[in-house]
Amino acid sequence: MSGGGGEASVLDRARAWLAQDPDSETRAELQTLIEAAEAGDAAASADLADRFAARLAFGTAGLRGELGAGSNRMNRVLVAQAAAGLAAYVLEKAGEGADAAPPTVVVGYDGRRNSRTFAQDSAQLFAGAGLRAVLLPRLLPTPVLAFAVRRLGAAAGVMVTASHNPPNDNGYKVYLGGADDGSQIVSPADAEIAAHIERIAAAGDVAALPRSLGYEVAGESIVDEYIAATAAVAPAPAGAEGLRWVYTAMHGVGWETFSRILEAAGYPAPVPVTEQLDPDGAFPTVAFPNPEEPGAMDLAFAQARETGAELIIANDPDADRLAVAIPDEAAEGGWRRLTGNQIGLLLGWRAARRTAEAGRTEGASLACSLVSSPGLRTVAEHFGLDFHATLTGFKWISRAPGIVFGFEEALGYLVNPETVRDKDGISAAVAMLGMVSEARGRGATVADLLAEFDETFGAFASDQISVRVDDVSAIARIMAALRAQHPSAIGDVAVERVDDLLQGVDDLPPGDVLRIWLVDGSRVIVRPSGTEPKLKLYLDVRGDSSDDARERISRLSAGAQELLDEIG
Repeated sequence: MSGGGGEASVLDRARAWLAQDPDSETRAELQTLIEAAEAGDAAASADLADRFAARLAFGTAGLRGELGAGSNRMNRVLVAQAAAGLAAYVLEKAGEGADAAPPTVVVGYDGRRNSRTFAQDSAQLFAGAGLRAVLLPRLLPTPVLAFAVRRLGAAAGVMVTASHNPPNDNGYKVYLGGADDGSQIVSPADAEIAAHIERIAAAGDVAALPRSLGYEVAGESIVDEYIAATAAVAPAPAGAEGLRWVYTAMHGVGWETFSRILEAAGYPAPVPVTEQLDPDGAFPTVAFPNPEEPGAMDLAFAQARETGAELIIANDPDADRLAVAIPDEAAEGGWRRLTGNQIGLLLGWRAARRTAEAGRTEGASLACSLVSSPGLRTVAEHFGLDFHATLTGFKWISRAPGIVFGFEEALGYLVNPETVRDKDGISAAVAMLGMVSEARGRGATVADLLAEFDETFGAFASDQISVRVDDVSAIARIMAALRAQHPSAIGDVAVERVDDLLQGVDDLPPGDVLRIWLVDGSRVIVRPSGTEPKLKLYLDVRGDSSDDARERISRLSAGAQELLDEIG
């Protein structure tokens, strides 16, 4: 690997990285690669090129990527640069008031590999920069960190997690306090923090960054307060007595906190999927620790069949998402997982009804991402609430004015915005248990609730099409083709209009999204995935009945696939 200047620069960058890496494991990994590349090993050269061709980008989702040595991986060098950059941003925003108390940054972490180490490194660097750094007392769900940012009046918060990504990934999620009220960062904060990170990285030696062991470890009271606030979301009604249900934590951190909330709220304990109950960053029983993925809930289904359960509740590994499954004789294995839209519409119905019953509809709103079911708007209108459709992500949903409930179809729900300004799979589970138990008290099931929703608001159905590509330029080509010539019809239904969000629509920030409205009220949204090399289509219809809606969504899906095939 000693031929060209580009190759030499990769080797130079690798050696410079090696010199500042405090982690013995990634140092050894990188040293082995450097030596192999120097000896002419083409595979090692290609691996180094991939690791150092770019930096793992810091954006509104923070950082997320595969663990390993190099600027394009998650590791202690990259995390140190990110922590120092975030500290500089917080201090810059705080100003130079000599008498002011130092801003607070709170740090949480989940059960993934290196999460605790990354969190401790960050706390030391925040303290070394002159901030008040508070480390949560142990591995905890992401919603506890989001709660702590607001409860402690922090200027910022960091959660070390990669949520439901593959086992060898980790991430660095950033929240802001103050005017941002504990929400995830949005532009321009992401670019401003990234600029500070780039400046730190250019200096080239994280070992020179000031560190301090003078950070605080939060007391148990912060967890106790989250538990009390979340149990209050839906204290168990009489109908909860005798409820038989199954719970899986998907090898994540949800159970310890959730179990205490169940006891405080008065719900019967679930039958746990013991193989998935305790934190294990290797996620040994699932190929992909995401409840949406095929096979991820198979152990829960088996447990439910064995115990005659009425309900399955699942969290993802950092417990910010919720999945629900119910018995269904027509489904394979006798159980089916509800879609994110179905759960969101039920919880939105609950929130709107409670808001109306309390006489607090003035200025109150429901919100969801623009790719989620349009049924939530119908619910809001029914109860006299405002409605907001936002760009995807809870960084946008949580900022909706007057929000009392928000959701996105990817199993994210915000049911208690007065305490947490992010999706929270635990409080959503409590709200769902409350709704199920109330229905149970009058002899109704979740399937009955879904039918009642259809009768009250109309039958909505959704589907998704994901197109995975080997070359990401294909996504831009398809989007450009759709913009150059809008489709006149999808299947046998004519297109009424096309909204191009790059041009700015409905006061939404510009985004690479096309929203196609059909003359029968159906909707197709096309956008690139923000995290994977995929083009995603979100399809929504409203029918006269659930059977009609299913027929409509089936025809729309076939028509959308034909359109993609024509574009090629």
